[in-house]
Amino acid sequence: MWDNMITGEAREIEMRIVNDEEMPPIVITMNDNDEVKVIINQHHKTWLSIHRKTIGGLSAGLYQNIDELLDAMLKEQRQYERMDY
Repeated sequence: MWDNMITGEAREIEMRIVNDEEMPPIVITMNDNDEVKVIINQHHKTWLSIHRKTIGGLSAGLYQNIDELLDAMLKEQRQYERMDY
């Protein structure tokens, strides 16, 4: 259960643990309901163990980068809207 930073509501996040030498250590993707799904690959457990604190601290930087990406997309969309007038 995780809290949504914007709405404050709690949500279930699907978490999977796999053992697959071809997959990366962590994958953030979507499930069948278009919700967040996190896959942790135990094949890389030594690497995950060494970097566990760095991985745990990624949320603020990840959020900032997604926010910048969305801002750029919205600005571009707004430019297209303005050209239509």
